[in-house]
Amino acid sequence: MVEPEQVRPLAPAAHRLSSDDDEVSTNLRRRRRKHLKCCGCIAAATLILATAAVVLAFTVFRIKGPIINLNGVTIDQLDLVNGTTLVGGANISLTADVSVKNPNFSSFKYRNTTTTINYRGAVIGEARGPPGKAKARKTVRMNLTVEIMPDSLIYNPNLQTDIASAILPLNTYSRVPGRVKMLNMIKRHVVVKMNCTVSVNITSRSIQEQKCKRRVDF
Repeated sequence: MVEPEQVRPLAPAAHRLSSDDDEVSTNLRRRRRKHLKCCGCIAAATLILATAAVVLAFTVFRIKGPIINLNGVTIDQLDLVNGTTLVGGANISLTADVSVKNPNFSSFKYRNTTTTINYRGAVIGEARGPPGKAKARKTVRMNLTVEIMPDSLIYNPNLQTDIASAILPLNTYSRVPGRVKMLNMIKRHVVVKMNCTVSVNITSRSIQEQKCKRRVDF
């Protein structure tokens, strides 16, 4: 005789619903953790990129003013009668050794440079240099020849006294206009200026003393 099959009772509906809710809740918590981790990674990456951008903006991409220097002034030609007297029509020429240092991580392209020589308030000569380029973090030197106008010297009442002391006091003014271009995106126009008070030794025909003031206009 066949025994009747035993039927197992089903789990209560409330228990089944509770198990399903726990599983859904666990999945939601996992998703939240993943979302939080993802948001944290994005925030960290954004912060790192922002920090790097700020650092680059104040270091590599920060445009600095080029530095101009007067390295020397040499008297190439000076015709004096008896070594003490300057006459009209005399040939006088000076060479100004000027350098421009580019501290930027991009090249500095400059236009025609100008150097003016003054003697006791009067302009006695001017030199113009050709355009050029100072490469990134490099220095370019220019030797500018200045032809002096002798008539502007002869009629100065202090000339003979200065020649007798063998010291010629001069003032030089140099101007270098140009542009710094960073990554073909950032362009900045720059004008480098320098005023110098120079004492030139007539005997050695070189600078004995000099004081310079520099300025950069953006």
